[in-house]
Amino acid sequence: MASSESMSLADKGQRLGLRLIAKAGGLPGLKDKEVRSKVERYLYKGAVTGFKAQTAAGRAFAKKKGSGDPTRAATAKPKQLFDLTPSEDQQMIQGVARELADEVIRPAAAPADAERAVPDEVRSAAADMGLHLVGVPAELEGIAEERSAVTAAIVLEELARGDLGIATSIMAPAAVATAIAAYGDADQQATYLPEFTGEKPPVAALALHEPQPLFDPFALRTTGKVEGDEIVLDGVKAIVPGAESADLFVVSAAVDGVARLVIVKPGTEGLKVEDDPAMGLRAAKTARLHLEGVRVAKGDLLGTAEDHADAVRRARLAWAAAAVGTSQAVLDHVSEYVKERKAFGEPIGYRQAVAFTVSDIAIELAGLRLVVWKAAARLDRGEDASAEIAQARSLVSRHATWIGSSGVQLLGGHGFVKEFDNERWYRDLRGAGVLEGTLLV
Repeated sequence: MASSESMSLADKGQRLGLRLIAKAGGLPGLKDKEVRSKVERYLYKGAVTGFKAQTAAGRAFAKKKGSGDPTRAATAKPKQLFDLTPSEDQQMIQGVARELADEVIRPAAAPADAERAVPDEVRSAAADMGLHLVGVPAELEGIAEERSAVTAAIVLEELARGDLGIATSIMAPAAVATAIAAYGDADQQATYLPEFTGEKPPVAALALHEPQPLFDPFALRTTGKVEGDEIVLDGVKAIVPGAESADLFVVSAAVDGVARLVIVKPGTEGLKVEDDPAMGLRAAKTARLHLEGVRVAKGDLLGTAEDHADAVRRARLAWAAAAVGTSQAVLDHVSEYVKERKAFGEPIGYRQAVAFTVSDIAIELAGLRLVVWKAAARLDRGEDASAEIAQARSLVSRHATWIGSSGVQLLGGHGFVKEFDNERWYRDLRGAGVLEGTLLV
């Protein structure tokens, strides 16, 4: 039997669903009896989620009436001391994400990039893990006992270490589910979230970016005009992952001059999708959304103007967390490569220029991770993290790009070909510091 102390710790952490625990059973750490007792506790609690999920069917998103006020995840309890060490529960979720990245995502990364498609088995494995529910409260059949940007950042970091393009594709629906859970009213939660907690979550995207130089998400060219009980949307959204097969969009628009989030369903008259291949994130198969006189119900407005601003900030932090993961992949690879690659009878890592470059990658990566986790921790405490998020954004645009470039440079001619992953990591990291939306913590 688990001790009362371990039960209490489990209750305070993230609730993991039945499917996630079934997959996590192979983790080496679960051989420990105390850890397994916590997992069994999660398994018992998650059974309700698993069985209810089987009843979800179709993508009609029939409008449903919620009961009372919307359900929100509890605010994370602040630590007495400043400590960014992941909790035991976060370490468990981190292990699940790492296993998915190592065993499923990384082997599929190169072909997914070449074919601009995530294999069905990869998407299915990710859905089985249930990580797309990391921002949905347990009361809404998600896995979050409390909303934790730190936990979401850790998950994104691990998945992006496997491949940023695939991570973007499989976590784009998580951003939409998190947005509806965090900003939606009771009716919107009742209408849309049951589909995300089902066996096969919908393909969805948080579309904020627009095809214009120096895009500012607070100066949107996509507009919305309220006409009676409807909103008429016009504009273009860019770099939208999986748009061709999406079941749901959340787009940003200046509704009567105020930046807001709006729920839009595919198939709505006036909504068109145009393929939009990008330099990186090839596996996510990005596209453009053209909105020409698209009419949606006024009730499809999601949250407030402040919620839109919050989404922009959290999306920027999410991209920074993903950049940390891909940068870690670069560091892991070049650290071993410079030991194995020999020139003039000795490993190239013996050369000071090479050794110092690898050291600088490690230093910049450690700094970036610290800023990302600090910003996420401030969000979890309900504090203003604007400065830290801006710092993370700046560090990603400068140093993560440099890390990707250095990873290519250290391989010499090998960095220019697709035999190694470094050229893909470089392309992906180029976008992490400039893209808006898509991911969310």
